[in-house]
Amino acid sequence: MKLKRVVVTGLGAITPLGNNVETTWENAIAGKSGAGPITHFDASFFKTQFACEVKDFDPSEIFDRKEARKFDRYAQLAVKAAKEAVEDSGLDLETENVDRIGVIVAAGIGGIRTFEDEVGAYFVDKDKGPRFNPFFIPKMIADIAAGHISMIYGLRGPNYATVSACASSTNALIDAFNLIRLNKANVIVAGGAEATVSPSAVGGFNAMHALSTRNDSPTTASRPFSASRDGFVMGEGSAVFILEELEHAKARGAKIYAEIVGGGMSADAYHLTASHPEGLGAKLVMRNALEDAEMQPEDIDYVNVHGTSTPVGDISETKAILDVFGEHAYKLNISATKSMTGHLLGAAGAVEALFTTLAIKNQIVPPTINHEEGDNDSEIDYNLNFTFNKAQKREIRAALSNTFGFGGHNASVIIKKYN
Repeated sequence: MKLKRVVVTGLGAITPLGNNVETTWENAIAGKSGAGPITHFDASFFKTQFACEVKDFDPSEIFDRKEARKFDRYAQLAVKAAKEAVEDSGLDLETENVDRIGVIVAAGIGGIRTFEDEVGAYFVDKDKGPRFNPFFIPKMIADIAAGHISMIYGLRGPNYATVSACASSTNALIDAFNLIRLNKANVIVAGGAEATVSPSAVGGFNAMHALSTRNDSPTTASRPFSASRDGFVMGEGSAVFILEELEHAKARGAKIYAEIVGGGMSADAYHLTASHPEGLGAKLVMRNALEDAEMQPEDIDYVNVHGTSTPVGDISETKAILDVFGEHAYKLNISATKSMTGHLLGAAGAVEALFTTLAIKNQIVPPTINHEEGDNDSEIDYNLNFTFNKAQKREIRAALSNTFGFGGHNASVIIKKYN
């Protein structure tokens, strides 16, 4: 069978840089940091006391007070982003065949704040016996955001969550892409959400020495590819895409942001949390994505890297890019937008694919901020263009977005200018 073409017809976002797509993009291009002191809980006794939080989000904008209590924060953020994406797409769900519209929204962890609240309350007062909220389990599970979105809009197509740590929402986009091009759906609402700025998440990552502890300067703490990097910065938020079969989009006169043309997946098969030092899984996933898209390395102009600001990860990804792209690597623009948003874990892939899509639409590469003069790692080739500190205008025909997760999960998606 001939595979269908898949395009992006709607976008939604709520991130540490803004509570919609427009504000998020404007602040990214301006090179702003979303980091600041943690406000969600008292972090004064933690090694890390800052994060990239979503600001000024009021759930009453989209839920009544009673309904909001049924949603963990991560699901609230997902619904907020999905609403923007659906509205942006112009889909008329009164006339669409909702049996062929699906929802795949990922989370790496899901409702961890709900879990903390419910289990914490039990152990504080366990002598009185178990008194759990009846919404405890449905608020906590990682698939419930997809379920809520399908129920809000009455969408009866494929409906689930992908869970692959920090690659989760890239896997969601790839699954949506594959289902549409195989003619299993006309439209899929796809993306990811995460809300892990919580005591157990921050404490757990601190115990692994994974988080930056630059408490004196949160806004400069996420510094991918800089020698002084000391770990990632926790982020929260959501990004959601409307992916649509091309002819279906054209028939209804939809605006088209870009085209999804390939997806790659691989495993490091190496370590619980560390990427392979030579980037073996990263090389394989980028090659798989290029093969799937039937493209050559020279066809790519921009790579939105995983770029977490960890000592080992940034080096291994750089090695992988040099190996896959060869001499063309020096003609690429590379940027790590986690320098601004922090690391959104299960939502990272969707947020970074959003930046990649908007980079193509606007022909401008968002920056990797916080690189200081002379802050160079001897194991990183600084002849590569990391788009340090300032956005750069350039022709972008196609771009690749990388995500790598704990457990060795790797996923890359290729997005192309629509012609």
